[in-house]
Amino acid sequence: MISVDAYRETVTELLGRAPVTTLPLADAAGLVLAEDVLAGVSLPPFDNSAMDGYAVRSADVAAVPVTLPVADDIPAGRVDVRPLEPGTAQRIMTGAPIPPGADAVVMVEDTDRGTEQVLISTAATAGDHVRRTGEDVTQGTVALYAGTVLGHSQLGLASAVGLAELKVYRPLSVLVVSTGTELVEAPKPLRHGQIYESNSVMLAAALRELGCRVAVVRSVVDDVEEFRKIIEPKLADADLLVTSGGVSAGAYEVVKDALTGQGVQFRKVAIQPGGPQGCGRWNGVPVVTLPGNPVSVLVSFEAFLRPALLSAMGHTVLDRRRVRARLTEAMTSPGGRRQFRRGYYTPTEGQVTGVVGPRGGPGSHLLAAFTQANCLIVLPEEVTEAAEGSEVDVLLL
Repeated sequence: MISVDAYRETVTELLGRAPVTTLPLADAAGLVLAEDVLAGVSLPPFDNSAMDGYAVRSADVAAVPVTLPVADDIPAGRVDVRPLEPGTAQRIMTGAPIPPGADAVVMVEDTDRGTEQVLISTAATAGDHVRRTGEDVTQGTVALYAGTVLGHSQLGLASAVGLAELKVYRPLSVLVVSTGTELVEAPKPLRHGQIYESNSVMLAAALRELGCRVAVVRSVVDDVEEFRKIIEPKLADADLLVTSGGVSAGAYEVVKDALTGQGVQFRKVAIQPGGPQGCGRWNGVPVVTLPGNPVSVLVSFEAFLRPALLSAMGHTVLDRRRVRARLTEAMTSPGGRRQFRRGYYTPTEGQVTGVVGPRGGPGSHLLAAFTQANCLIVLPEEVTEAAEGSEVDVLLL
């Protein structure tokens, strides 16, 4: 068997890095910046007022109260600002340019709000309520670094320094395929021996949460020629094919039978659940094949596929947050395999470690227990028993 870490590295290398594309700011939300962004202008680009009030020379208002003539009005957006003469004030709005000669702004609340002349009741010192040029960002310096996930504030900054588009890692287009003759799509009635298909629904939702574009083919029957006939033409539009089911050691393993010898390698991974795995390239397209049981699908996604996809799309934080917690009950694990068990983690006030208890048994078919979990309890390969009260690693979902 291959180790969990080695197989994760294999899948990550298979996916590589997504192409870089240039997108308008409005279309770049949630994506990862592919190159540093240099500020085309300083922020602020000019000295401006932080308040509605009056631009003054601080020496003229050192002794208050004082009355000064109002020589001009400066609304935000004015570009022809006149110098401030000694012994005068100019009424100024928030964001408007500071006139040459002024070194402070008196808040309107500290005046009588006059328009011809103004009574100032509070002294000002140089720099009061003045936003200096480049105080936030200096022209020519890095405003955003490559690898930054573009949220609302990052996109706002890109726009503020003069950019209308950004170079980002393109979201991957993923084709999700579920296999199994026993699978039926809800709400069709079930016959004895059939089950409702759920893997593609889970995978598609998980992939979209990462920003992937997803196409889905559900419930492909266990027939090799039918599988190839349906899926092969769709590969041209996919950056990645992800399948569920048909990869174990049974007699009707359609994915394994269809892709063996086609560039995809099938192997056992030292993990529970989710041991049967496969990856490679089919017609040049990366392929990751997952087991068929729903919990195995979700654990495989967390252990291998999610970090590989994040890496491919330029992210630098690939892993779920990991914490230590004390078990509320004893657990067992098969030797030689890394076990991922659904659990519920509760922080403990005032202590470094919280507590965690399993939800449901280790069975890979127990999907309802996953909906009650907020973490995965990780038992290493060398651990076969973990006593109540012992500390374990927990991955927060």
